[in-house]
Amino acid sequence: MNDYQDKAKIIKLAEDLDNDLEIKNINKLGAYFSENCEIEILGLKLRSKTNLKKWLSWFFNLFDTVKFEPIVIIVEKNIFFEEFIIHITFKRGKNLSVKIAEVLEYQNYKIKSLRLYLNRLEFADILTTGFLSKKLVKLIIKRSLKGLV
Repeated sequence: MNDYQDKAKIIKLAEDLDNDLEIKNINKLGAYFSENCEIEILGLKLRSKTNLKKWLSWFFNLFDTVKFEPIVIIVEKNIFFEEFIIHITFKRGKNLSVKIAEVLEYQNYKIKSLRLYLNRLEFADILTTGFLSKKLVKLIIKRSLKGLV
């Protein structure tokens, strides 16, 4: 295993990954990840390139367009941390811009681990359908902020 990894090269690989996600370059995306990669999102841990394909399929089936706007990037040894705003147009035509954080762990310049941290309630209002579901989401959001605002 290669412990030292060039900071500039890791930043460039992460930028290329974002660009390929934005243009839906499905054929190229698998090359960024190691064979035994792990993706952690929404409380799930998906292991292996087979599950990477499931995540990418879910991602592309949910969103019509995606644009990443970096805010903070930190690289230390083999860890890439980024806070960013994701601008999304959903397949249903609605738009959303939210802050997300990600941690990429690289091994030999391949992503060994991708961890995404986001607030699923920010997505819930757009993803829910029906009067009662929308009302429930708004109530949960309101109660979660009680005493804070």
